[in-house]
Amino acid sequence: MNCVLSNIMYTGNSVVNNAYLLFEGQKIIGISKSKKGSLLGTFAVITPAFIDPHSHIGMCRAGEPSIESEANEGMNSILVLSDALDSVQMDDTAFKDAVEMGVLYSCVVPGSGNIIGGLSAVIRNYAQNSTEALISRAGIKAALGYNPMSTRDWKGDRPSTRMGALNILRTKLDEVRQKVQKYHSAKGKKKQEITFSAAEAVLRDLLTGKQILRVHIHKIDDIAALLRLIDEFELKVTVEHAMDVHQPEIFQELKKRKIPVTYGPVDAFAYKVELKHENWRNVRYLVESGVEYGLMTDHPVTPARQLFMQTRWFTRAGLNKQQAIELVSRKNAGILGIDKMLGTLEKGKWASFTCWNGDPFDLTTYPLAVFGEGELLFSE
Repeated sequence: MNCVLSNIMYTGNSVVNNAYLLFEGQKIIGISKSKKGSLLGTFAVITPAFIDPHSHIGMCRAGEPSIESEANEGMNSILVLSDALDSVQMDDTAFKDAVEMGVLYSCVVPGSGNIIGGLSAVIRNYAQNSTEALISRAGIKAALGYNPMSTRDWKGDRPSTRMGALNILRTKLDEVRQKVQKYHSAKGKKKQEITFSAAEAVLRDLLTGKQILRVHIHKIDDIAALLRLIDEFELKVTVEHAMDVHQPEIFQELKKRKIPVTYGPVDAFAYKVELKHENWRNVRYLVESGVEYGLMTDHPVTPARQLFMQTRWFTRAGLNKQQAIELVSRKNAGILGIDKMLGTLEKGKWASFTCWNGDPFDLTTYPLAVFGEGELLFSE
């Protein structure tokens, strides 16, 4: 058994002072006031591993020209079977930068050029290859608003308006819905004759709530349109970004419907018209609404290594330090459905944590050691 001692330990649920974090192999054994096993170090602060719930790391790679970016596939606007993992290259140097700042896990998603971009992949940022990196799936990426309508010069069927994009999506969902209804009403041999392609099976799972649609969307009225689509097809979704929401009511409606928001990136430049209302003060509407939310970087829009830095806007909006740590650990894990493995420093969870030389909310503070599943990944 190994242990590390900290003056302050943010567990993701609470704050514990002057305690040892005990771990053996991949798993946490517990938190103790007394030393047990081999002491690997004493630190000012320990936090859980940070988790980036929406990223293009490994797809848009540091030091490579934009033409080599693989976040978007331009062959068509509906690409159900594209898998973000297939375009992740683990030699992206951004992974190393992220790990050194305690960001050990990312949910990599296709870009927002397509109405449906494909399958997400929750990965270890410290794995040797993409197969070893994969730990979970977290839904299908979709996009509404400006981005899919901006790709009218790409290949395949492309919308030039918001209504055109929704028309393409509605048509595809309705085709599969009718086939599902036909399958359920058929009997005997006729039922056996109705088969679903791999892509249709994924859309069927969206219609039955077995898959989550993770929707890139920024503006209030685009979210309103998404809610109408949800009412029509009974979809299970997360709202990704919401950076142009500058009024409280839409967040309140999302809370009422129990639709989580993966918010961010807060520190990005508002580089398009649909972000004209973006402002850090909008964070208050998110926080005060009570909606379930997490915090993303959208790497490379904001570098993955800066995930934790974005929490300063949330402390300014009223969160305390424990809640800010919780935002990029436990809450992000919950949104991705990996909270049984990660997100808090609890018995049985993975021993993935960061050891700091001081208060991580102090700009001069940095990690002295980073552990991933019990292994030392970085030391200063």
